[in-house]
Amino acid sequence: MRWCLFAVVIGVVVGAVGAAFHHALEWAGTQREAHGWLLYLLPFSGVAIAFWYAKADMPLERGTNFILTSVRENHPVRLRLAPAIFVTSVLTHLTGGSAGREGAALQLGGAISGNIGHWMRLDDRDSRTITMCGMAAGFAALFGTPLAATVFSMEVISVGVMYYAALFPCILASVIAHRVALALGGGTTAFPISGVPDEVTALLLVKLVIFGVVCAVLSAVVCMVFHNIGRLYQKYITNQYLRIAAGGLTVVLVTLLLGTRDYNGAGIAVIERAMMGQAQYTAFFIKLLLTAITIGVGYKGGEIVPVLFIGATFGAAYGGFFGLNPSFAAGLGMTAVFCGVTNSPLTSLLLAFELFGGQGLPMFAIVIAVAYMLSGYYGLYREQKILYSKMRPQFIDRKTK
Repeated sequence: MRWCLFAVVIGVVVGAVGAAFHHALEWAGTQREAHGWLLYLLPFSGVAIAFWYAKADMPLERGTNFILTSVRENHPVRLRLAPAIFVTSVLTHLTGGSAGREGAALQLGGAISGNIGHWMRLDDRDSRTITMCGMAAGFAALFGTPLAATVFSMEVISVGVMYYAALFPCILASVIAHRVALALGGGTTAFPISGVPDEVTALLLVKLVIFGVVCAVLSAVVCMVFHNIGRLYQKYITNQYLRIAAGGLTVVLVTLLLGTRDYNGAGIAVIERAMMGQAQYTAFFIKLLLTAITIGVGYKGGEIVPVLFIGATFGAAYGGFFGLNPSFAAGLGMTAVFCGVTNSPLTSLLLAFELFGGQGLPMFAIVIAVAYMLSGYYGLYREQKILYSKMRPQFIDRKTK
């Protein structure tokens, strides 16, 4: 009964905040498309974001990594993180930063639920559980995939160990947050795909395994680029205000050189085209570069939708080389690359079910499994721990690279 109460409170509160966040980001995207000159304000918005975090005594690099640490080690999450990530993510999207939103939703949900747990005077173990509830609720409220959101909150923290004690409160909070968000005008994310084979043949299995290997390599590359772009800026520009302004200016210049605004914001429209089998060969790399710069220098937002963008456009552009339908390959690439960078195979499988309706799910499972096994010990989140080896039943207890 106690966890029913906690889950309902978290679901309603985080669901309402998630719906507000959704509408704020939609407004930001609409304004950015209607007023192209907002792009030129990106360096200035970066300075404003850095100033906000400095005055709030929160390092710019704190984000989803900090939420993972708070669950594993029960570090307190100050409530000030919630309005900070809300406003600064909207500002990033408004001025054309190449960022997503679900990472911000994880931070929003974790910050809100962690503080609710503190007000309720929960002990260390229950505080960790209620923070996971908030993560699941925030993800579900914004992206509309409650099953994937639930498992992700339990699976992403320590790879190889699932926090099953949190299953019931997380799924209840996730479903309630999703329903609250829907009632307040939120939505459910789903993509139609085509070209899914009717039967699994030996030749198709070979194609799927090879495609999974390539997605594993791409996942490792994504993680390396994400981590090293930020380090390069920190190495050569030590002042955080100059660094974030320089990163914003880089995004502005690249956008102008490309002559398209497809890579600003989350890029949902490009993902939708990829699901129809339409993507440029360079789209995945451009999105990877611009998002790595945006997040690496300190802008706020999320990494998850950009990762889905990268996987979907890669699959749509190159799936034909593997003998796969471009639309089907876009779905495979989206879920496999997500798995490779987050080390979350069960979440990825549920994501395939909720996004694509479960069509061809065993084939998705094969590609996801290969991508997980062969992507190495890289990860988007440096505070994520790999407790058990991906190749053998061996305890290794190491952080991702």
